[in-house]
Amino acid sequence: MRFVILTHVIALLFLAACRASAEQSALPLPTTAAVPTRGADLASAEEAARGFLDAWRIGDFAEMHRLLTFRNRELTPLDEFRAAYQSAQDQLTLERIEYMPRNLSGDARLLTLQYDMTFHTRNLGRFTDAKRSLHLVMDPQAGGWRIAWSRADIFAEMGEGARLVFEAQVPSRANIYDRHGVALADQNGRMVRVLANNARIPDRDVCFQLLAESLEVPLAEIEDLFNLRSRSHWLVDAGLIEPDVFIKNNDLMKVYCGAEFRQQPTRRYVHGALLPHVIGHVGYPDATEIPQLEAIGFNAETIIGKSGVEESMNDILAGRPGGRLSLVAPDGARLRALSEVPSRIPESLWLTIDAGLQAEVARLIQQGYASSPWSAGSSGASVVIMDVNNGEILTMYSYPAYDGNILNPFPTTGRAQAAEGLQVIVEDERKPLLNRTTQGAYPTGSVMKGLTAIAALESGVYDETTRYNCTGSWAYGTDVRYDWLRGGHGIMSVQTGVTNSCNPFFYQAGFSLNARDPWLLPSFGRLLGLGKLTGINSIQEVAGILPTPENVAIYTGLPWSYAHAVNLSIGQGEVQATPLQMARLYAAIANGGYLLRPHLVRERGILDQRTRVAEREVMVDAQLKPANLAIVRRGMCDVVNSYSGTAAHQFYISPLLDIGVCGKTGTAQVPDEDDPPHSWFIAYAPAKEPQIVIVTMVETAGEGSAIAAPLTRDILEYYYFGAR
Repeated sequence: MRFVILTHVIALLFLAACRASAEQSALPLPTTAAVPTRGADLASAEEAARGFLDAWRIGDFAEMHRLLTFRNRELTPLDEFRAAYQSAQDQLTLERIEYMPRNLSGDARLLTLQYDMTFHTRNLGRFTDAKRSLHLVMDPQAGGWRIAWSRADIFAEMGEGARLVFEAQVPSRANIYDRHGVALADQNGRMVRVLANNARIPDRDVCFQLLAESLEVPLAEIEDLFNLRSRSHWLVDAGLIEPDVFIKNNDLMKVYCGAEFRQQPTRRYVHGALLPHVIGHVGYPDATEIPQLEAIGFNAETIIGKSGVEESMNDILAGRPGGRLSLVAPDGARLRALSEVPSRIPESLWLTIDAGLQAEVARLIQQGYASSPWSAGSSGASVVIMDVNNGEILTMYSYPAYDGNILNPFPTTGRAQAAEGLQVIVEDERKPLLNRTTQGAYPTGSVMKGLTAIAALESGVYDETTRYNCTGSWAYGTDVRYDWLRGGHGIMSVQTGVTNSCNPFFYQAGFSLNARDPWLLPSFGRLLGLGKLTGINSIQEVAGILPTPENVAIYTGLPWSYAHAVNLSIGQGEVQATPLQMARLYAAIANGGYLLRPHLVRERGILDQRTRVAEREVMVDAQLKPANLAIVRRGMCDVVNSYSGTAAHQFYISPLLDIGVCGKTGTAQVPDEDDPPHSWFIAYAPAKEPQIVIVTMVETAGEGSAIAAPLTRDILEYYYFGAR
């Protein structure tokens, strides 16, 4: 009778093992041979084995430890037991496990479960460790079956002292080029890695002192690295030194440390100060970034993008590390490879930027600051050039700039020079790290009049026939405001109001819009991208400020009134915009009313196998009437071409007149009345079939027609005619 019952139990266990893997951990364990013990004992053994493996599956190390023999628990306390499994899981980058029982065999004192374990990992994919053995013994002190545990239950070879070793294959960071293939960032910087065999250092005291000096770290840190954090037989990676330090000390390090040296490429910005605000820089991860990096195979020593395109496109530039996880014997011999995955090849980037154009813009701005009277009171400037038809940024320059190399962990300039350069940046009150094109928010002055003209025409408050007599002042009750031209401009239309930049004309336009609906002018500002991010994504930006009846009290403490609309109509008061926002707004005027997403990255790929990144993306179709756009455009073209245009005197002998340039000057008052105004000029060209829009903004420098306009002219002449 006993035999019949036992045979029935064995049959049930075997059938259960064949069920779906999703249920396997909750099923009875199969046997392939008769086990000379009672059915109740077999069930108890099954329960202990299943409980141990299920607890591992959910990471309950305390429950696993409870199921060990009394002697095992004494020899391996819970903290040590937990640390062993946690260390293995960290090396594996374990996400989950599955197990499949195969057979149960043994006698009344010792049973062995043979099973397969499948490991699902983040970095190594999925692999199966087959024919594993789990031993169970009848433990009198526990009163039942318990796991006779050793480190072999993690992996068999670990029972003989083997350890898990992950040999990472970290790909070299990819390059960044301009739109024409000019290298901007590469891995051609050089550092030297110092390694020393911990067991074969001829003179530890002298060696450690020498390494501390060469690596510029405290002596205690070197001693801790070799004596506490590294085993006696390890080849220790001491760190990276600069090439000049290597030349000076390599012979001494060979003698006293028995050192070996390996070259290591590091990040280099070929034209360091040309595009630091766009490209950004690299560095070590912050503590908050490390878990996410470790989850994909990197570590705390990984160099990642910290700002600019380096940061926003880090995953593409860095690729994904691969590697091999092996069980390695105490003598260093590799016993078994558990899993191996190839690295994901990094992809280079081709920016939309034209490096040659960017360099000329930088030269012209720097020349202005070196030789112009207005430079003494100006803290900075910016220039943005954008393709009006697809949103590609051809130039994005912010002054003052800085050498991006000095922010890298291993600067090609050398650490001493980099430290000096960094100190200069920190102490510079002009804030060189600020990207003025996207993070500088300014009152716009008269370049806002293009928007006001659009709002007046599109709303129907004004039309092509509307006239207003600019007498030199505008008044509403006791509120009297003046034109920049004493005596005024006479009879003005929307078109001539733009051309002459007549303040009273636009005061009245703002007043009339507000009288019709206080939201009219702010709504058109929002429609054309003011007060919100442009969506450039590749670099950081600010939204600026667009005052509305809803939010104006936040900035002024007062409710909305006609005065806010009148201020907004000429770009004064609370309104603030970035040069990129204004470039986007005027690109919409030039291209028919399409507000485009700006792009800085054009292509990605490996060698000639490239994929397009920058695609034309219309974020808003403002659906502006062509006739209204034509009025504003004619007014802008006359700014440059008509004798009364505010910038005509800067272009009257320029060859650009043959191409046709349309623009708008802006002179924005700043809160401090003692400071000169901000100088703006925005233009698009060619006049008939616009290709580009350019925004030049010079802080506290003077009138837009006097400062920003001639700078814009010189940049456009280079763009269309080359160096002259």
